[in-house]
Amino acid sequence: MPALSILSASWWRSAHALLASMRFAIVLLTVLSIASVAGTVLRQQQPLASYVETFGPFWAQLFITLQLHAVYSAWWFVLILAFLVLSTSLCIARNAPKYLADMRRYHEKVRVGSLRAMPLHAQGTLDGAPQALAHDAAATLAAAGWRVRLHARQAGAMQQPGGWMVAAKRGAAHKLGYIATHGAIVLICAGALIDGELFIRAQAWWGGKTPFTSMQSLGQAGAEHWLSPATPAYRGLVRVAEGAESATAIVTQGDGVLLQPLPFRIGLQRFEVDYYSSGMPRAFTSEVVIEDLAGKQRSSHRIAVNQPLRIHGVDIYQSGFDDGGSRVRLRAVGLRQRVPQTVLEAEVGKTLPVGALLPGTTLEVAQLRVLNVENLGGGDAVDVRRVDLRSTLATHLGAGNKTTRPQVLRNVGPSITYRLRDAAGQAVEFHNYMLAADLDDGVPVYLLGVRQQPSEPMRYVRIPQDSAASMDDFLRLQRALYDAPSRAQAVAAYVSRALVTDRTDLRAQLEASARRAMALFVGEGAPAPQGRPTAGLQALAQFIQNNVSPEEMESASAVLLRMLQGVLFELLQQQRQADGLAALAPEGPAMQSFMRLALLALSDMQAYPADVFFALEDFTQVQASVFQVTKAPGRPVVYLGCVLLIAGVFMMLFVRERRLWLWLQPDVDGTAAQALLAMATNRRTLDAGQEFKQLQQTLLRAQSPSLKYDESHDDA
Repeated sequence: MPALSILSASWWRSAHALLASMRFAIVLLTVLSIASVAGTVLRQQQPLASYVETFGPFWAQLFITLQLHAVYSAWWFVLILAFLVLSTSLCIARNAPKYLADMRRYHEKVRVGSLRAMPLHAQGTLDGAPQALAHDAAATLAAAGWRVRLHARQAGAMQQPGGWMVAAKRGAAHKLGYIATHGAIVLICAGALIDGELFIRAQAWWGGKTPFTSMQSLGQAGAEHWLSPATPAYRGLVRVAEGAESATAIVTQGDGVLLQPLPFRIGLQRFEVDYYSSGMPRAFTSEVVIEDLAGKQRSSHRIAVNQPLRIHGVDIYQSGFDDGGSRVRLRAVGLRQRVPQTVLEAEVGKTLPVGALLPGTTLEVAQLRVLNVENLGGGDAVDVRRVDLRSTLATHLGAGNKTTRPQVLRNVGPSITYRLRDAAGQAVEFHNYMLAADLDDGVPVYLLGVRQQPSEPMRYVRIPQDSAASMDDFLRLQRALYDAPSRAQAVAAYVSRALVTDRTDLRAQLEASARRAMALFVGEGAPAPQGRPTAGLQALAQFIQNNVSPEEMESASAVLLRMLQGVLFELLQQQRQADGLAALAPEGPAMQSFMRLALLALSDMQAYPADVFFALEDFTQVQASVFQVTKAPGRPVVYLGCVLLIAGVFMMLFVRERRLWLWLQPDVDGTAAQALLAMATNRRTLDAGQEFKQLQQTLLRAQSPSLKYDESHDDA
């Protein structure tokens, strides 16, 4: 039993020594600094899809596992912070009494031999009695700002000769700098712990609070998802649409949220936002009405970025803005065949079924963007006769924000983002622009974006605008392209127009080639290795590579593309005639540009994952403001710690602690006194040597021929 008690005492002393050591605190502070760098570089509290899109699946999962996406609320960060507070507090408790006691001490009983061993010392002989000289020196030092104590030493005391010791000190606040600096670290870390998630985690651990992860309305959250109204510290977001009110803050917790009731209700009357020419928001402000839930008082305020509103100890910051449930009108457009005239009235953030058009599919309206500033700089127009068809296809299917173009920023108008989700829960995201954009190709185009995964970039199909400022001509081509009789009729018309000779063998050969080209283009050729037919320009490129020698590829590509473009023009003429429209003139740069872009768009449409897309016809925008509400009782503690830190560093750097001793003992004949002057300083600098020389001249009267000054230890 005694051995166990000794072991426990030894373990406690070792643990206490480790926790109270400065090296342990420095290690903890270093780890916190590195973690803070990670929290500064990596955007915090973002959705998983955002990290996957930026860093890839592996690194995104690693960040989530290590909680680097929420560093400042991670359990290991809070634990290190708590240990740093404990370590620094123990260090202060161990050393502060020593520092304070040393500040009060004058060390007037120091041995004379110790004074002679100091680097800064001098000795001499002064006329007069030691007692009178000691009082005169004390008065001189006190007038110069030194704190002085006189000590009369009897002969034989501590084996020392009799005489008078004048002990003075100056700059004792230097030691207060150490205490203030360490205390500042404790206060700053303690304030961070108070304003962290300790109280929220305490409610989760002992109050049974769990995050709300359902996709349903937050109004259906149970009591286990609501935090206490008396939570001392929290930080959350409040999203309020124009004309709406909210008294609930959303506190993000892992994959879910906790709901924090507020002591007031925020109502958004009006939201204003200004943009730079690049499309980035320049400034946004909110005009709000705050209703005090206790006194039922209402007051109007204006909240802007960096101009928060403080009420009931809660700070309300303008954090961002969002869509507040804008109402949109979408028109269904069939690609492979006509669909019934369908106009959907939808709301951003809502889901509605579209089973009549796409069985088993729902439409989720994700986002309405009224302003879209894109980089539309470009070089020469694309020549469809180029041999590198794969590069051409990649260029026109690439993302709309390619960095290879020069910066030519242009507002291309409103756009709508929606998702089509099938019965199995798989969703495909679409991004369609409302207006045609001029991409310097001579013909404005409608942009239809699509991506299969959130981590993928949006890829766009560019549909050319016809002479009637619509996409009807392209849709006629798109729908007739998959009708075999229509294709056969168009091929015959093309052959008749292209050949003026009566030779049946040439006519049959050209017709066979045109039929073969159209079949490859619509995907009636050989299947790809994945089992799906290769179609579009990719199928033509593959056919040329497999059947044409390298030296003839360029000429074969040009002939094949001209043939395909001619058949498509005849196909368009037939469809316009069937709809009772006038025929188009085959000549002219505008028509050539239209057919070139139509050919590329028809090729791109082979990879479009839906037979119907929804065009934005009209919208009513409703803005929503996102506020960050923060209750931070630890903030004054942090501010106090910052003040102490500044004061402590200032005292440690600019306040020099000096201690001065003047020993006076009577001479042999009793008419003079032997004087020994010594000074110690915590920082041996040039100023210390200069100050000591001035004290010599003042206290020892350096002009006296009896002065003896030991320059061997003079650092000055």
